[in-house]
Order: sequence, then C-alpha cells, then structure tokens
Amino acid sequence: MWRKHLEIRDPIHGYIFISELEKRVIDTTIFQRLRRIKQLGGAYLTYPGAEHTRFGHSLGAMHLAGIVGEHLINLGLMGEEEIEYLRIAALLHDIGHGPFSHVYEDISIKYLGKDHEDLTYWLITESEIKDILNDYGLDVKEVANLAVSKKNSEKMKILDQVISSQYDVDKMDFLVRDSHFTGVQYGLVDIFRIIHSLNIINGKLAVEIPGALYALESFLIARYEMFKAVYYHRSVRSANLMLSEAMDLARDYLGIIDFKSPEEYVLFDDGYIITKIRELAGSKDENLKQAHKLIEMYSRRELLKCAYEITVHTKNKFLASILTIERLRKEIEKEIAKRAEINENEVFIDVPTLPSIPYNPRQLDPMEIIVFEDRDDEKIPHRLSEISDIVNVLKGYIDVIRAYTFPEHRRKVEKAAMEVLGGPPPSTRISF
Repeated sequence: MWRKHLEIRDPIHGYIFISELEKRVIDTTIFQRLRRIKQLGGAYLTYPGAEHTRFGHSLGAMHLAGIVGEHLINLGLMGEEEIEYLRIAALLHDIGHGPFSHVYEDISIKYLGKDHEDLTYWLITESEIKDILNDYGLDVKEVANLAVSKKNSEKMKILDQVISSQYDVDKMDFLVRDSHFTGVQYGLVDIFRIIHSLNIINGKLAVEIPGALYALESFLIARYEMFKAVYYHRSVRSANLMLSEAMDLARDYLGIIDFKSPEEYVLFDDGYIITKIRELAGSKDENLKQAHKLIEMYSRRELLKCAYEITVHTKNKFLASILTIERLRKEIEKEIAKRAEINENEVFIDVPTLPSIPYNPRQLDPMEIIVFEDRDDEKIPHRLSEISDIVNVLKGYIDVIRAYTFPEHRRKVEKAAMEVLGGPPPSTRISF
C-alpha cells in the first residue's frame, strides 16, 4: 500500500509527496541524470525561463497520476495496489530521454531504430531500477509496459490510459509546466477539473460533461497555442536543429549510438554534448569541424536563420508528409543549396512531424476523446467532436515547413527555396 515518506516542493503543484519506493528510484544515478536534461532542449535561448528539466516534469506526472488514482479509488474503480504501479510508471515514463530531450530522438531513431520509450523500457528492465522494483514486490515488466504504453495485462488497461491518452498526466503536466517556465500563459488549464470528472465508460477513460467541457476545451486550445508559440517557434526550432545536426555529425566521437549498458548511457546529458563538441576546436575532420562550428554558434546564441516557410493544412498534407522522409528531404536541401551556390550542408529543411517535436498534432486525434453525460443515473457516451465546435476547428491543424541556413546565406537560400518549393500566398504566411 502506498504511504507518504517525505515531500518535495514543486513550483507547479506545491508539495509533492513521495513514498519510500519512489524515493529510492529518484535517488538512483539513472533518475538523477534527468536533472541535467532540459525539458525543451534549446528553447531557453528564446524563452530564458525555460531552464526546467525532465526531473521536475517526471515528479509532476507522478503527482498527477497519484491524484487520478485516488479519484478512481474513491469511485471504486481501482485498488490500492494499482496506485503504486500508476505512480511509479508515471515517474519513470521519461527516464529514456537523451541529451536535450526530444532532440536526441532524431539520432536514436535514425541510427538505433529506438525512441525514448524504447530506451525507457530498457533502462527499467536492465538497470538498478529493476532491483528496486523487485525489492518492493512490483512486477518489473508490468511497470515498464505501463511507463511506455506497451500492451498491458487486462487489469492495467485503464492505468495505461492515465499514462498515455489525449489528456494523460504527461501532457497535463508538461503543458502547464512548459507554459509556466516559458512565461507564455497559454497553459492556464484547470487540469484538476478534468481529473475529478473522470470515469470509466465501456472500459475506457471518459470525461463527464457539461461540467468539465470548458476545462477540456481549454486544455486542447493550450496544446494548440503551445505548439505554435513554443514547440515550433522558429527560433526554438533553429536552436534544436543546430543541436541535432551537431550531435549527428559528431555521433561516433560522442559515442551516443554505440553504448552497451545503462551505466554508459547515463553519461549522456546536455552538458556532456556541449563540452565534448567544444573540445573539437582545431579538428581536421569536416564533420567534426561543422559540429564544432554549430555548437560554438549555439553557445553564443548565433542561431541559424529561417529563410523560407510555408504552412500546409492537414487536409492537404502531401508536401509535409514527403518531407518527413529523410532521403527526399536531403535531396531538396541539396537542390536548394545548388541553386543558392552554397555548400549542401548549409541548408536545413525542418518539418514539425520530425521526432524532435515534443508534441505534434499527429500524435493522437483529439476527436477520439470520450466524454459522457450522466442522465438519470445512466452514463451516455459521446465523442467530443459531437459536443464541441471548438474541437472541430482545432482539427484543422497546420504543418509548418521551413528552410534554415547560416545568416550570411539567408537571402540566397530564400530565393532558391522559393524556386524549389514554391511561394506561398500571403494568407499562408505566419509570423511566430
């Protein structure tokens, strides 16, 4: 049974209470590493307050999972034992993140075929965390599956929706937390109204309306606004592109794709990447020289410049979809560079569906949120799209395609990109 052991003061949720088991996990080298990984990668170069880390977010997700669990226990829908699984899975859901969070996924997916969830599962089942979970009688594979939303046993299906859904505790925490630390104010969402309106309908987690409808709409609007204003802000993406490209060019030197054990992986954090690449001054290798240049520019906040951008609505997503294929994207980069008469490694095409976007519009369809009305003690389920016009508007999400280059080549790349990709009408231009 879960019991409070001590408390941690959090700027978002106030006091977060943790159990003895949770403290032991938090105190591991693997979990403490999350203190050295920024939640939003290079976003702090645009939003100076965005220095928060995966460590704080993981505590917040665990805290919210506990509140959801207590609510479901009060409704008689969950047992005391399950809340331990729910909290510890939420706590561990991000331990697989590499340097600069989602930025590293550009590398891990490309060369290892693994995203941060694959690495999370590996760390839970192959590190000292496994021994701690065993000490407290928890099924290690159940915890790992729940943390990364893999196929779970029947009893864990509802818990899985708490960890991974359109309004899961991960998204609830990071929208509010990211909004707070960036200062953009879009994440002022009444998440506790949503939580205390949850119930289970036909084996699925659902939100009661009309009571929580406005809170749910606010949550989805916050997601939309945070995507535009923060996650895909042109300067934020520029910084993350530079980090991704530098890590890719120096991947063998850094050892970030050939680690063998959790003990090796735990060395990789934000500081490791910056420090190791800055040591490459004077390197004769062209790739390492370019990686060093990018990191030196990054350290001085001399960012790549956006030379071209176009918005593509999801109803007409052919171009955006094509550009997620690296081989085709590279060919377009080469063609733009050729027309601009610059080196091919000085043009970078960026689309929001790449792994390094922490939360993009394609992940889960907000239309699939189940809501319900309580009429005469009968729970009537609906799809959110049947109730909310706002949600149907948000369905019309946009993709933003951009071409970046070094500041001195901006005008040449702009002209070349217009020739290769075409010029958008003024109505499709965006200013963020």
